Amino acid sequence: MTKLLRHIMVCLMFRIDWRKLFLIGSVLTITSVVIQISTLPYPLKEWIFPPPTTVSSFEPLNTATMGDQFETVHNAPVIASLNSSTKVNELALVTKDGEKNFRRRKQRTNTKSTSTFSPPSSPPPVRNMANHVPRHLSSLTPDEALAFAKRNIENAALVGDDPELYAPLFRNVSTFKRSYELMERILKVYIYQEGKRPIFHHPYLRGIYSSEGWFMKLMEENGQFVTKDPEKAHLFYLPYSARQLQKALYVPDSHDLKPLSIILRDYVNMLAAKYPFWNLTHGSNHFLVACHDWGPYILKEHEELQRNTIKALCNADVSEGIFIAGKDVSLPETTIRNPRRPLRNLGGKRVSQRSILAFYAGHMHGRVRPVLLKYWKDKDEDMRIYGPLSNRITRVMSYPEHMKSSKYCICPMGYEVNSPRIVEAVYYECVPVIIADNFIPPFNEVLNWSAFSVVVAEKDIPKLKEILLSIPSRKYLSMHTNVKMLQKHFHWNAKPVRYDLFHMILHSIWSSRLNQIQVPRSS
Repeated sequence: MTKLLRHIMVCLMFRIDWRKLFLIGSVLTITSVVIQISTLPYPLKEWIFPPPTTVSSFEPLNTATMGDQFETVHNAPVIASLNSSTKVNELALVTKDGEKNFRRRKQRTNTKSTSTFSPPSSPPPVRNMANHVPRHLSSLTPDEALAFAKRNIENAALVGDDPELYAPLFRNVSTFKRSYELMERILKVYIYQEGKRPIFHHPYLRGIYSSEGWFMKLMEENGQFVTKDPEKAHLFYLPYSARQLQKALYVPDSHDLKPLSIILRDYVNMLAAKYPFWNLTHGSNHFLVACHDWGPYILKEHEELQRNTIKALCNADVSEGIFIAGKDVSLPETTIRNPRRPLRNLGGKRVSQRSILAFYAGHMHGRVRPVLLKYWKDKDEDMRIYGPLSNRITRVMSYPEHMKSSKYCICPMGYEVNSPRIVEAVYYECVPVIIADNFIPPFNEVLNWSAFSVVVAEKDIPKLKEILLSIPSRKYLSMHTNVKMLQKHFHWNAKPVRYDLFHMILHSIWSSRLNQIQVPRSS
């Protein structure tokens, strides 16, 4: 038997053409590898089979109801021509094809098991994209990169459970997440260095108008978004403080804002004469951040500054024709008492310990607050509605303790539509009740305010208790939970963290800039 096996081995070694056998094996192996690669998900597949270079069209990012009021920027159309840049098409289609394959795989999985339904998982974050995508992005012009981002956001895959984002707070959490990640990847802001202190480059960090100062401070310290090369910038920041402007130039009781307006007019004209960037877009890719009540009014001496610039304003009143919903940004008004500890004393009591139905205390300026007190001050034990809190009351319970012990915190407008009580209510986990006709709440383009607040028309103040009591307990519990989950999006941090107030403001400005980009429809 051993001899027979030996003879067989000798025959195989000398009669088989091993070179041919090796060649056949190699061909079969390569064919198998190619077939396997064709079934791989994005981005590996695209290395072997590049996508076609067709173009499709997309609608603006802002799908909020107030976005319908968006007006075309005066004399400043911004069109990114994709026909002349196949790079943008390729980048958009890489992501699009990957998402299509993702959806097909999920559909196949769902047909196999219909007993339970689970939402599709999130695609890889943009910051983890394959290396070739960031390289292509860096080769695009600013407008081409924005066009790519806008297309990519429109095709955002559904987000499943995300530990950083609470879906009920958002109009569309998938769109917001993709937009935010692309902002982190793409956005560059150029800050003009011109302008003397204290009006320029000198943040005011204390009081109810501190939002503009905190944003200025954190923006100028930022190393991720700020660029020193204006040719690479997608946005240009006008670094002035409306509060500092008022303190430095306003003559008390003069009721004359024109000197403040002239300073801004001359500043913009100087920038337009020194640099080409304002004139290229008539200011539509520039933005300002102003929380003082006069923020909108001190822009009136410069038409392009008022009409074209992206304005982040606490005084977000659509009735006066200066703040444009869908283009401008509603800036949260935050009261900072100690700049070294901006987040002190946060939090509130459990629902079972909130014995007060509704609370308000404050001065009587504006048209709404006197009406509120007329109908509800000392009228009902459940409705703790006061003017300025007296020492007699604060000795028993302070202003923050009232908020922490109330189910609803009344946030009526003052002289203007904005109120710092909205953010205070969020800090103290009290459901805000907004009474200010024509007011656009902060981040309205992405946040679903009906999930964590109540909006009451000014004419319905006499029915305020009836409106609050008509809200089912289950709905209130949901709103209270949502307010707690919302808090982190309204926090100022000495060093900004993802999704905090600094980043939310910047994202709103980024979204407004994307809305200016018009992607032509394919033929």
